Amino acid sequence: MCGIVGYIGERQATEVCLAGLKRLEYRGYDSAGIAVVQDDGTLEVTKVVGKLANLAQALEEQPVDGTLGVGHTRWATHGKPSKINSHPHTSNDGRIALVHNGIIENYAELRDQLTEEGFEFVSETDTEVIVHLVDKYYDGDLAEAFRMAARDLEGAFAVGIVCADNPDQMVAARRFSPLVVGIGEGENFIASDMGAVREWTDQVYVIDDDEMAVITRDSIELTDLEGNPVEREPYTIPWPADAAQKGGHKHFMHKEIHEQPRAMRECLLGRLSDPEKSINLEGLNMSEQEIQSLRKVVFTACGTAYHAGLVGRFLMEKLARIPSEADLAAELRARDPVVLDGTLAIVVSQSGETADTLVALRELKEKGAKVVSVVNVVDSSIARESDGVVYIQAGPEIGVASTKAYTLQILTIALIVAHFADVRGAASEHELIELRRAMLKLPEQAQELLEREEDVKRVAEKYYESPNALYLGRGVNLPSAMEGALKLKEISYIHAEGYSAGEMKHGPIALVEPNLFTVAIAVKGDVYDKMIGNIQEIKARSGPVIGVAFDGDTEIPRQADDVLWVPECPELVSPVTTAIPLQLLSYHIADMLGREIDQPRNLAKTVTVE
Repeated sequence: MCGIVGYIGERQATEVCLAGLKRLEYRGYDSAGIAVVQDDGTLEVTKVVGKLANLAQALEEQPVDGTLGVGHTRWATHGKPSKINSHPHTSNDGRIALVHNGIIENYAELRDQLTEEGFEFVSETDTEVIVHLVDKYYDGDLAEAFRMAARDLEGAFAVGIVCADNPDQMVAARRFSPLVVGIGEGENFIASDMGAVREWTDQVYVIDDDEMAVITRDSIELTDLEGNPVEREPYTIPWPADAAQKGGHKHFMHKEIHEQPRAMRECLLGRLSDPEKSINLEGLNMSEQEIQSLRKVVFTACGTAYHAGLVGRFLMEKLARIPSEADLAAELRARDPVVLDGTLAIVVSQSGETADTLVALRELKEKGAKVVSVVNVVDSSIARESDGVVYIQAGPEIGVASTKAYTLQILTIALIVAHFADVRGAASEHELIELRRAMLKLPEQAQELLEREEDVKRVAEKYYESPNALYLGRGVNLPSAMEGALKLKEISYIHAEGYSAGEMKHGPIALVEPNLFTVAIAVKGDVYDKMIGNIQEIKARSGPVIGVAFDGDTEIPRQADDVLWVPECPELVSPVTTAIPLQLLSYHIADMLGREIDQPRNLAKTVTVE
């Protein structure tokens, strides 16, 4: 979950690395550091605890000159946040510096072995074993030293390495952790993701597992870890250089909430343009015969993406009539899942690099499932390892708390489900036309919801000091309740639970009191009457209720203390529209509490370790 950046060229490495790390700060912010090979041939390392701003201040007070360097922003896994544990880590003689994203699983064994051989460890990290291994094998060829070191490593890594003895070279490699090489003119870059280098180039090589790059100012040599050449076409980053800027918004999260109408249009473009016509899903890579022969669908994901998978499970059974389940990726492997013939796994991830989800993908694929991924980042690990991929087209998402990726995941899954239902004849033509028409209206409805932001803000002002919250939903909107609660606790640190309203009487109703507010998702549909009954039970116990209801509803305002209104739509697509006011509610509560909204404590955007 750490971020790495490296630069070699004619610019000052500290300036480039700091700017790149700023775009990666969502990946880790416990500590940060930069190592630069200076013009006098020495290696200078600057490290700080805390935010990247602390590193910028340290470099302003003590500038470091040099045009080759690597930088890192850390999310702690081994060892508490401290200057000693922060990256870059160096060899004992201070000549080699290395930054790392990932986890070395056999680090304890390697540490004992290297200690016996005379290497001194100063940190608690697993990363330090890598730099000492490189030093152990180094005899003037930095790339070969890492190749030899990699044979000893078990686990995941993306690394950037520089050496004072090689001022014209940078080495980078990956196994299971994301890494790209940015291609410039007279300069080149490495980074954990494309956004970090987009300011300077739109051309990158996406490095695959067990590959490495030997990089100079004018060349990039790609090989595998055995030294065999790798041929690869550059990838063109499809979004503009300013896409990862706040654009006048106070926070990235706020910007990304407001980007949802545009992102929905992008997601629908080329796939659905007329409710009377079938959906086109290029990249799905499934024939009609394969779709007709499906016996089971398994959704697997983590966090917010898991909630999108829960919506997908409901839609797949309700509309396409295919038995479905949704599994937390972190738990799937533990139960040794049974994979039947005709099983499709739909793997959901914003980054396409989520470690637990990638492990679940491999487990299901090894057992014989066909895998289709629903991801945002093009050419990410999950996308590459899938049999088919349907990109959500959300554009860069910087805020740690996912917003536009969530609604776009649901919309993309709904497109897949509607296509399956069409191919299998599981729904009537009228049902499919109405569903497609509803999906086409979502961008317009999302814009309408954003124009009601002040109404949501007034509700937030009423409840932001409450210490606890309960989010209730049923049916297709049970995941909406779970996601709403997750958003609130992620960025405001208010304790919140997302629950089935039908389960409220089996425990959670004991929590109801005036200091706990309930958000009840009560849009009209199959479970509407039951939700009204649940709201009445809470009100009978003096619990304040915020209802989420369709425009024009006359019953919910009589039952709830406050209402978040959403445009009317078919219940099956309502998880998209109900998500937006709940995102805004969480955002404004967190903002009123003065929280670090884009970088909540203890969280990172892309969880690249299990």
